[in-house]
Amino acid sequence: QVQLVESGGGSVQTGGSLRLSCAASGFTYSTACMGWFRQAPGKERERVAFINSNGVSAYEADSVKGRFTVSRHNAKNTLYLQMNSLKPEDTAVYYCAATTRPALGIRGYCVNPIKSTNFEYWGQGTEVSVSS
Repeated sequence: QVQLVESGGGSVQTGGSLRLSCAASGFTYSTACMGWFRQAPGKERERVAFINSNGVSAYEADSVKGRFTVSRHNAKNTLYLQMNSLKPEDTAVYYCAATTRPALGIRGYCVNPIKSTNFEYWGQGTEVSVSS
């Protein structure tokens, strides 16, 4: 049974930091493209940051560049999102997502453009609230 379990969300003030984690099980994590989406109240889900199976960043939204860092630990089957210099507009539910489908013939490669429909595994989400 595939599971993606996020943790680390919470409430912080502007300028604060949080580190999200996503514990994966039930699939071959080391050959999966992994990443984070977020959805703010009343808005569509948007892509945040994604990472190839080899640990190379595949995508970062312009709105988080220089503030958020995605990383993974393949031995621990865990994905991370380090979020620094948080802003009120970062308030959202953050979802971990994974795909093991080969992209361009390569398993674990995150093909651009990143689309939510490319991901078959999803976590339940963790809430992040940033107050001004």
